Amino acid sequence: MGQREGTGRRFVVGAGYALYRGPLADSVLHRHAAFQVAVAAAGGEVTIVDGAGVRHRGAAVVVAPMVWHRMAPVREMVAFFVDPHCAFADRLRAGCGDGVTVAPQWRDLVEEDVRPAGVLPSAEVDARLWAAMEALTDHRVALPGLAARVGLSPQRLRALARRQLGVPLARWRIWRRLARAAAALGEGRTLSEAALAGGFADQAHFSRQMREMTGLTPSVVLPVLRDACAADGPTPSRTAIPWREVQRRPAVQPRRAT
Repeated sequence: MGQREGTGRRFVVGAGYALYRGPLADSVLHRHAAFQVAVAAAGGEVTIVDGAGVRHRGAAVVVAPMVWHRMAPVREMVAFFVDPHCAFADRLRAGCGDGVTVAPQWRDLVEEDVRPAGVLPSAEVDARLWAAMEALTDHRVALPGLAARVGLSPQRLRALARRQLGVPLARWRIWRRLARAAAALGEGRTLSEAALAGGFADQAHFSRQMREMTGLTPSVVLPVLRDACAADGPTPSRTAIPWREVQRRPAVQPRRAT
C-alpha cells in the first residue's frame, strides 16, 4: 500500500469511490449503499457502533453496504466510500464480513490504492444487473419495466442486486445521485445547484438523503470542498467521470449468472 494520507480536511468524489478526511463529530445512525473503510490518523483508532450498539474499534474498520452504524467522534480520520459495483469492492468482500469488521490490514490504505480499481467494474456483477444499473443511471424506470428490459423477472433482478451488490437497486440509485450532487459541490456549485444536478427535489431533500446515507450533511462537507477549491481550484476531472464510462471499461468483464 502507499504512504499514509496527509493531514488537513479533504473531500473528493472519484470514479468508484469518495473520500473524506478530517474531524468527525458524533454521527447519527445511518447506512449507505457502499462499503466504508474508516482509517484512523497515525497511531490512533476509530470506533464504529453498529445498530445493536456493539462498538468496533481499531486502526481501520470496514462497514459493509446497508449496515446500520454510526461513528464515534474523532479528531482526524479518513473515510473511503467504495461503490459496490467497482473492482476494489471485490477485495473488500473477500476480506471482510457482511457487517462491521475491524480490519487492521487496511490501516495504511490511501487514495492511490483505491483509484486504479475504482474505475474497473466488479467481476462479481451479472451482466444483466450491469445493464439495469446503466438504465437507472440515465432514466427513471419502474422495476417491472426495468426487469423486462434486461430479460429478468422483478424478483430475480431484486435478488441479483441484493446478493451481488448487497444493496437494493433503489438505494443504489440514491447513492449514485448523491455522488453526482457531491461532485457538483466539488466543482463549485451552490447547494441548490448541486441538489438539482443530483436529481433531488430541492436542497432540503438532498440534505436529508445525504444525512440518512452518510451521517453527514452537505453543510458539513461544503466547507471542506471550499477549502480544497481555494487551494487547488475545482477538480472536474476527478469528480465528473460518468458512471456509464466506468461501466463500459473492458478490462474486467462482468460475469453472467446462470
